[in-house]
Amino acid sequence: MFGLSTYDYDDDGFRRCSVTGLDIHRSAEDMVKLYGLTAILALAVGGVFAVFVALTRWELVGLLSPGDFYTYLSIHAWNLLIFWMVFMEIAILYVGGPFVLGRRLALPSLAKVGYVVMLAGAVTVNVAIWLTSYPNNAPLLTSYVPLESSWQFYLGALVFVLGAIIAALPFFATMWKEKRENPGDTLPLVAFGAFATSIIAFEALLGGVLTYGPALLWRLEILATLDSAFYRQMYWIIGHGSQQINLLAMITVWYFITHVVGGAEVASQKVSRTAFVLYLFFINMGAAHHLMSDPVVSTGWRMWNTSYAAYGAVLASMIHAFAIPAGLEAGRRAKGKGGGLFGWLWSGPWDDPGYSATILSIVLFGFLGGITGVMMGQMQLNMTWHNTLATPGHFHATVATGTTLAFMGLGYYVLRLVFGRDWALGPIAKIQPFLYGGAMGVTVVMMMYAGVLFGVPRRHPSVMDIPGTEFSFEAATPFFAVFGVGALVSITAGALFVVVALATLFTGDEFEGGPVGDLSRTVADGGEGTTEPLHEQSMRGTFVLTLVFFATFVVLTALNWYLLSNIWQIGP
Repeated sequence: MFGLSTYDYDDDGFRRCSVTGLDIHRSAEDMVKLYGLTAILALAVGGVFAVFVALTRWELVGLLSPGDFYTYLSIHAWNLLIFWMVFMEIAILYVGGPFVLGRRLALPSLAKVGYVVMLAGAVTVNVAIWLTSYPNNAPLLTSYVPLESSWQFYLGALVFVLGAIIAALPFFATMWKEKRENPGDTLPLVAFGAFATSIIAFEALLGGVLTYGPALLWRLEILATLDSAFYRQMYWIIGHGSQQINLLAMITVWYFITHVVGGAEVASQKVSRTAFVLYLFFINMGAAHHLMSDPVVSTGWRMWNTSYAAYGAVLASMIHAFAIPAGLEAGRRAKGKGGGLFGWLWSGPWDDPGYSATILSIVLFGFLGGITGVMMGQMQLNMTWHNTLATPGHFHATVATGTTLAFMGLGYYVLRLVFGRDWALGPIAKIQPFLYGGAMGVTVVMMMYAGVLFGVPRRHPSVMDIPGTEFSFEAATPFFAVFGVGALVSITAGALFVVVALATLFTGDEFEGGPVGDLSRTVADGGEGTTEPLHEQSMRGTFVLTLVFFATFVVLTALNWYLLSNIWQIGP
């Protein structure tokens, strides 16, 4: 496909990957190319609109009028939070399934149909937002009813969701064939993670059908009314569930890239698989934190979902947070790649952008996205976070920083091992993950500070022109200055990824094989054996990092409770 691949295939359409040892079939490879390239296109579109959003929220610039701001914000959000992510996640399913299992992609024609439907839906949503007849009511990501959006917007969203469901079916069919032909075999961990991701995805996408289907009928006046509380409940199945697809897909990429490039092993197959199973039961409970102030849900429901059930998901995340670096440390020490406390980490192939993007994704997602997610999911602390700029700060930490870096890391892998092209603009590729991760880290911290400390609202182009409010914009001005600079640098770094990807596709030299990083590993069978049992290797570096993480967690949580205690003063 595209005439860009330099690989030779056998008569059955398979080729042997010289780095991973995987037998890759052309049917799956072509779809990974198609979905992956479209994801990068959505990333580029969302990034362009991010420039306008950032320069409007940076109030010293104030680029857009309020009506234009909501239009640009909507296109930015839909392309980066939905289209970039979901197209890439379908590609990840095809990597985690057919690639890892060494199988053909089942129902390849259906994968093509799914792609066409998804693309049609994405284009329709973008056009509907841009041409909406409600200039002061552009459909934001939530698009809550009874506020009306154009029927074309609801149609596009519904079509995209249905397309994603169709695109996931070939993955399910591939997994079904694998288990039917090999009923006694255990799925490799990466394939198991991809399967868990697909279950969460299917649940979320069904929520999307229940959201946008009735909304479309209501907007076409086929339904006389649409219960707004029902809409909110159904919306957050897709609204939050889509981000949980990101989470599981990202963690699957973490296991894959650290293994292929860094030589990581799995510290415990059973423990890591158990963590994925915990996600299936508990991860979407966290959606309740979006409904903390909703009058139609009871206090008990909120407390159960956020303060008890969600802890199952937190436990799963803690398991992965330890298991992945522990596997990397043990794997590298077993191969003589680490000495002292952190030698295993410093000696990694940091000049490989796929590796550096993945490690930065783990660190930034954990410290910025994971910790803040647990805090704002607590019923009490949510009052200081929700509907302030801290909330988009949180999901920019999780999605725009952690998940996007992981997907960029996989993108670098795909360019070499799927398209068969060596990276063009090598020096730029090497610094791009650091530039993007560092700038996004600064940007999201400023958003959180402005929201929690100063109450700066989200989704509003200015804090200075809201009648009846008194925001201390002057005090927040330094934070907004740093935010604006950080946002522009991160957007530039994101653009560099797109430039490197396109330059690699069309001008990159042929990739002649060999390890992507400093260690060639095999994913399908768990990798080459080591001379010593894995658990005889020291994991003390990971233990120290875990203590640092927990200490940060405690300090930030205590600080936020202190801020909460100052909201209502008791006594004189």
